[in-house]
Amino acid sequence: MSAKLSELLGLLDLEQIDSDIFRASHPRSRTKRLFGGQIMAQALMAAIRTVDRQRFVHSLHGYFLRPGDPSVAAIIRIERTRDGGSFSTRRVLVTQRGETIFSMDASFQVQQPGLSHQLSMPDLSPPQPEKIPPALMDAAFVTWRHEFRRLQSETPQPPEQFVWFKVTADVPIDPALHTCLLVYESDTALLGTARLPHRGRYHRDRMQVASLDHAMWFHRPCDINQWLLYAIDSPSTGAARGFTRGSIFTEDGTLIASTVQEGLIRVPGD
Repeated sequence: MSAKLSELLGLLDLEQIDSDIFRASHPRSRTKRLFGGQIMAQALMAAIRTVDRQRFVHSLHGYFLRPGDPSVAAIIRIERTRDGGSFSTRRVLVTQRGETIFSMDASFQVQQPGLSHQLSMPDLSPPQPEKIPPALMDAAFVTWRHEFRRLQSETPQPPEQFVWFKVTADVPIDPALHTCLLVYESDTALLGTARLPHRGRYHRDRMQVASLDHAMWFHRPCDINQWLLYAIDSPSTGAARGFTRGSIFTEDGTLIASTVQEGLIRVPGD
């Protein structure tokens, strides 16, 4: 297991201060603002620890309110909004220095049978093991973008991406852990997709880019040890914001989760 994956698993092992209060730490190497996927995953893990084990998260809706500071531990407070016959709802506030940096509502449900259909997966296959550069295995997740060379071009591109990903080493079979790792990785590639049609109009290092809100729905169980396809598109950008959405499929075509995110995209001079 890579050092980065081991560290990420440690970050999801929250310190419990009180029945509904947790402390979250951050990567030691992080110097700039915190990664939004990390804060979301930690917030969800805290909420999960206050819900009956027979109830599984089916949706979350979060807002990034302030940049996270990697030098200060985050305090996560849970409000037990409701526990009904089939559903539980939790409100989560993540704070640093007494100010809220992230808020989230998450809903949990007892597993129940019902009608079932799903969107079809794009006709794509994960990469062959021999094509993956060894350096990619040093991270927590290995990611593989289809048409990577085209996406590197500084010319306008269609607003869509297809990204295969999985953890770089097997992690324990724990539904809560796998779901939180999925949430962590769901924050990657979304806003980059909204910028693709505008390639050549900006310098990335001069832009102001930040996630504003993130919603996610969990349709079926997740196995983060297996290849998953993230099919992402961006229907619209405007008013210094980019709107993106994603569908996450297993290798056999099962749709397990859907995401929607809007982010700030400010270009100097616009």
